[in-house]
Amino acid sequence: MAAEPGIVGRAHWTKKGEVRLRTLVVACFVLAWHVTPAAAQTTAFTPDPVDLTAAKREAAVTWYTSTPVNTAQKIASLFHAETGIKVELFRSGGSAVLRRFMQEIDARRVIADVMTISDPAEVLTLIKRGLVVPFRPRHFDKIRDEVKDPKGYHVAQRVNLVGIIARSDKGVPLPRNWTDLTDPKYKALLVMPDPSYTAIQLMVIGTLSRKYGWGFYEKLRANQIMIVQSHQQVSETLTRGERLIAAEGADQFAWLDRKAGHKIETIWPIDGAFAIGAPTVVIKGAPHPNAAKALAEFMISDAVQKLLPGEGIYAGRSDVEPPPGNPPLAQIKLMPVDYAQIEKDAKSLKTRFNEIYQ
Repeated sequence: MAAEPGIVGRAHWTKKGEVRLRTLVVACFVLAWHVTPAAAQTTAFTPDPVDLTAAKREAAVTWYTSTPVNTAQKIASLFHAETGIKVELFRSGGSAVLRRFMQEIDARRVIADVMTISDPAEVLTLIKRGLVVPFRPRHFDKIRDEVKDPKGYHVAQRVNLVGIIARSDKGVPLPRNWTDLTDPKYKALLVMPDPSYTAIQLMVIGTLSRKYGWGFYEKLRANQIMIVQSHQQVSETLTRGERLIAAEGADQFAWLDRKAGHKIETIWPIDGAFAIGAPTVVIKGAPHPNAAKALAEFMISDAVQKLLPGEGIYAGRSDVEPPPGNPPLAQIKLMPVDYAQIEKDAKSLKTRFNEIYQ
């Protein structure tokens, strides 16, 4: 499996540097995953229009995204085939995407038309700053309520499922909960991604450090856990056998690894796994405003949403089946994420993590 664009360097024992990542208040109610949008819908939904003729005249659209690179390229190709509109794609980790976008905004340059990232809290920061426009496209009503803004400021393309990922063919007893990972028998067997590159990991660390205390991460350090940048690098580390257990891993990559024949298991921890949406937003002042809306609408179309399960990804829409072989979201115990607290503690979370792993 090829390394993700934007990734540099090798796996390392220590972390250096810090990416500016801000979060804002957003509530996460676990029980909401068990309620479909249709159940809450009381009035008929009328989608916002898309001027496809004007979009085709614009002829191009720029998409910034942390969508897995192969999936992103497929979406871009499908959109071009259907509309004739060329997609200029910038793909990297969520924090790297945000950093580039904010650097351009600070320089008063708007280059991105559409952005899809796995950081719903940061998206709300963009809303507060007036950097995105509301848009409720066709199929908006089918998106799970907990991963969309009711006014359409953001709409989840997908839902990221995170748990413990492990090699099941090496004779190592598998952990069943997050706290099991601190057992000395897992020394030099663990790997996890970097919260400065992967926004999802910041949510996990913010949640687990409050639940278990920082002693949990100190014990992982004592177990000589390896830190890599991305979830894809976590996957590669496991499939190469360099490490056998991901102390935090994305199920999508585990699903793809299983499909490729690797003995990889996703473990849904007893205390709960994580489900974090990946919102799509339309950028205010976009160079190609009509093409931007056309692509945003396409993101939750049948073509894309029904593509996702075959990529190992849970769709944003509630009417789409989970990846083959995976349980529905309602059957997975999920860990509640307090985005308000993570926003408050974001800087100190990264500082403390750096102190432990430097």
